[in-house]
Amino acid sequence: MRTHRRTIVGIALALLPAAGLCPAQSMFRGDAVHSGVYAGPGPRLLHAVKWKFPTGDRVISSPVWLDGVLFFGSDDGNVYAVEAATGSQKWKFTTGGPVPASPAVAGGLVYFPSYDSKFYAVDAQTGALRWKTVTGGERRFEAKGLHGMLPKNQTFPDPYDIFLSSPVVAEGAVYFGSGDGHFYALDAATGELRWKFQTGDVVHASPAYASGTLYFGSWDSYFYAVDAATGKEKWRFHGGEDPFVHNQVGFQSSPVFADGVVYTGCRDSNVYALDAVTGKEKWRFNNGGSWVISSPVVARGKVVFATSDSSLFHAVEAATGKPIYKQDTKAFVFSSPAVAADVVYTGVLNGTLEARDLNTGELLWDFRPEASRQNRGWILTADRKFNMPVLYSSNWRETALSALDRQFTVGSIASSPLIMNGVVYVGSTDGYLYALE
Repeated sequence: MRTHRRTIVGIALALLPAAGLCPAQSMFRGDAVHSGVYAGPGPRLLHAVKWKFPTGDRVISSPVWLDGVLFFGSDDGNVYAVEAATGSQKWKFTTGGPVPASPAVAGGLVYFPSYDSKFYAVDAQTGALRWKTVTGGERRFEAKGLHGMLPKNQTFPDPYDIFLSSPVVAEGAVYFGSGDGHFYALDAATGELRWKFQTGDVVHASPAYASGTLYFGSWDSYFYAVDAATGKEKWRFHGGEDPFVHNQVGFQSSPVFADGVVYTGCRDSNVYALDAVTGKEKWRFNNGGSWVISSPVVARGKVVFATSDSSLFHAVEAATGKPIYKQDTKAFVFSSPAVAADVVYTGVLNGTLEARDLNTGELLWDFRPEASRQNRGWILTADRKFNMPVLYSSNWRETALSALDRQFTVGSIASSPLIMNGVVYVGSTDGYLYALE
């Protein structure tokens, strides 16, 4: 189904597995432009948990689907191939570190990065290694006195930098960002380096590809458009800066391309609409200091996204950025919304998957894994908000890191939902991948 008009130029037309146009490829949010729009419909009513698949650690990775098989990573260091119909494991591949990125599947290979600082290509049928390459080293974004943590001259890694860059495949190459500050183009068949592009900091946003151009942001607060064939910069856009506590800084959100415009969130609390050819700002929507980590989705003339601190689900006009509606999600949202027919599915860090009406934002149903319902340690209040006095007792040392770990004990959903054949697939920090129908 495709109930809204969306124009994608150039080679991006060949990269729409969710719409069934090219069954040989699949990647983060369904396609190379990161549309987040799936053939549907998805369930407007939740009937049952079809199955759940256990891993050894939290599942932050978003699943991708190809030929009846789901591919996703886990923080247990494995990438899994699971039969979508039954939830039975087909194979798993072990890396040396967590895999909080979505794989890309193309040409019979599955591509993914790991926190072991390697990038892998394995056989999609068997999980056998085809090639791997080493980057300059993975790391999280870090800064002195980050988010106001004390001591102010201590360098802290950002506990909220929880994703790795999910690769995109196009033009015979696989593209991804790295914690070493570079953006890479590797030959998809051999893993040989075609080119790499240096930014000023960590690149964990996932690139979108359209018409020979790659679009991605960096923690250096710049958003880039780079020629896919040569790695030459076409333009860059400067987001907000925060030299004091480094809170309102960096592009963590992954962009979406639609109708000649690139839409992306930023930790400077804005959602930006940028002209894809020139990089000129068309509009921005400010969220009053609240990060936009989730990726926007464009459907029926609307841009839909969610925020962190303010815990809001927004729809704005795609052409102007004018607000249409907003709804309360009760807790931070890092998950990127996904659309099937007239329903938007979004994960929330309080351990909830929400299904909302695309036109009104009205909550249709929600799902909570057992960890969220048990709420051990009183991490959540009675209305499912985070119990902030319990979680953040001070701003000394690693309090924020330990608080996030405790938040994740309620089965937080940072994974972006995938909708296929009327079933919603999504990961949780309780270590399971869920199939909901």
